[in-house]
Amino acid sequence: MLDLEFAQLTDTGRVREQNEDSIGYVKPATAAQVQSQGWAFVLADGVGGHEQGEVASQLAVDTVVAGFRKIPPGVMHVSLLPKLVQEANAAVYEKGHGSRGKQMGTTLVVCALRFDSAVISHVGDSRCYLFRGGSGSALTRDHTMVGEQVRMNLLSEAEAEESERKHVLTRCLGVDMFVAPDTITVNIIPGDILLSCSDGLHGLVSTATMERILAANCDLNAAAAALVAAANENGGHDNVSVQLIRVLSVERMGLYRGRPYRML
Repeated sequence: MLDLEFAQLTDTGRVREQNEDSIGYVKPATAAQVQSQGWAFVLADGVGGHEQGEVASQLAVDTVVAGFRKIPPGVMHVSLLPKLVQEANAAVYEKGHGSRGKQMGTTLVVCALRFDSAVISHVGDSRCYLFRGGSGSALTRDHTMVGEQVRMNLLSEAEAEESERKHVLTRCLGVDMFVAPDTITVNIIPGDILLSCSDGLHGLVSTATMERILAANCDLNAAAAALVAAANENGGHDNVSVQLIRVLSVERMGLYRGRPYRML
């Protein structure tokens, strides 16, 4: 059966006066729910320049968490998560375009795990990484102007890191009535660590440094604290949030006509 341990931490940083990041999770209450529903982890970063970023991020997280808790048994995460992201977008859009007319925006990354797979759905530049065997890489692609230019070979990765426009988003929740999240599925094995974070972490802490911190801190709470501390030591000019999920065991499953079956 799928078994996990996790830690999460959010911090205002050294420059901002308030924290516009929000985090949340859904932990299955029973062994049956581990199989029928699974786990979910949600992280959002209120968009700077829009009003009430902290309201937008918390609303997005709360909407996804509430929606995940209500799913019927057996729903496939790969079809569920984009719907939950769209529900969160609608909630932020409606809140921001209400009677007071204050536009809100937020990034969002959702990671759901069941059996032997993780499904990640995201909008914006909050990321999800996979660390396996001491090596890590980003599973998500930033929805930013320079990110798009890198994918079109108009900028190198090095040029993108130095660009003053690297934080300009091309997609976020709350701006339009509909949003297009990217959704991927990855197989997971025992020992894997999934790391979701806001750009307050990945903008200041390299993947290599993340690898070193995770290798040096077996305890996930200590690792989360060390990651946040590293971001703050490197300037801490933004809010920083991190969720760490370690896979302890999995239940190998296959699909037949869209239905999962246990593999020996």
